[in-house]
Amino acid sequence: MADAPTPSTSSSSASNENGASSSSSTITSMTEGLQRTVINSTDSALRSARSLHHSSQDFLSHLASNYKTFEHAFFNTIKEGLMTTAEHPTATVGVGVAATFLLLRGPRRFLFRHTLGRLQSEEAQFVKAEKNVKELSTSVDLMKKESRKLLERATLAEKDMKYGHTELMKAGSQIQHLAKSVYKVEAQAVDLMDNLREIPGREALRLRAEASPTSLGS
Repeated sequence: MADAPTPSTSSSSASNENGASSSSSTITSMTEGLQRTVINSTDSALRSARSLHHSSQDFLSHLASNYKTFEHAFFNTIKEGLMTTAEHPTATVGVGVAATFLLLRGPRRFLFRHTLGRLQSEEAQFVKAEKNVKELSTSVDLMKKESRKLLERATLAEKDMKYGHTELMKAGSQIQHLAKSVYKVEAQAVDLMDNLREIPGREALRLRAEASPTSLGS
């Protein structure tokens, strides 16, 4: 802890003495607060270190126990494998050759390509085929809709054509009827002209002039 400041031996005023005393007590308070902070921080760090130490000991104990269990199982497996090898040497040689063969990159790729790779390729082909079926179904639906529209248009055109044919037949009948009427009028005009020729006098001449085809046409 820092020592309190020593008052000056020279004479000074009362106010200066009071200010020095106040500054000294403030420094003392700050020093004590700093010491308390350091002590609290040290205690907290020690508690954390002890907790970490206990946790580490528990973890190491658990790890040692698991290691012993794993070691026991590992050596038992090796022991059983050696006994199997001694009892079946031919099978052991075959398994060793097969394992060595599978460890090579080429045979491993070949095996993957013809097992899992083949399944993946078949799955990809199935997905592609399913996608093509969906696209084909969509195209067929669009063609059906277009066919319905074309059929509706053809039906309307047929109705219009039938209506136009009926109107054309009506017009033809009217033309024929008009032609017959014209023929009758012409026949009547010829008869009238013949009758007027038989009548003498100026009035008959005037009537013949009015009943002539030229006069009728004008």
